[in-house]
Amino acid sequence: MVADLRKRGIGFTSLHENLDTTTPGGRLVFHVFAALAEFIRELIVIGTNEGLAAARARGRVGGRPSVATDEVIRAARDLLPDPGRSITSIAKLLGVSPGTLYNHIPDLRELRAGALPHQLEAPAN
Repeated sequence: MVADLRKRGIGFTSLHENLDTTTPGGRLVFHVFAALAEFIRELIVIGTNEGLAAARARGRVGGRPSVATDEVIRAARDLLPDPGRSITSIAKLLGVSPGTLYNHIPDLRELRAGALPHQLEAPAN
């Protein structure tokens, strides 16, 4: 932003730090501050990545715990072929979102397709 202001011939003066980018000394101090801020940010990123790698090495996994336990998935698979139940009602019954069912049951659509009433299925020749 300050570089864009400078291209347009506009100086930046910080009253708090007593910094004026219209002077060569002010520009030098500003660039030193910017370089230090970038350096510190990179150190934080490196430290974070090293900490995550060390946690993974100890068997820790980050993120929110999944609500889709094996029991929930098994119960959903048992209920999906029932044409009287919608995916939304099954999800509500199991205490999960419909998206959770779609994400954790790759063949959900096939299980639902097998639940078509017999009068809607193509006749066998």
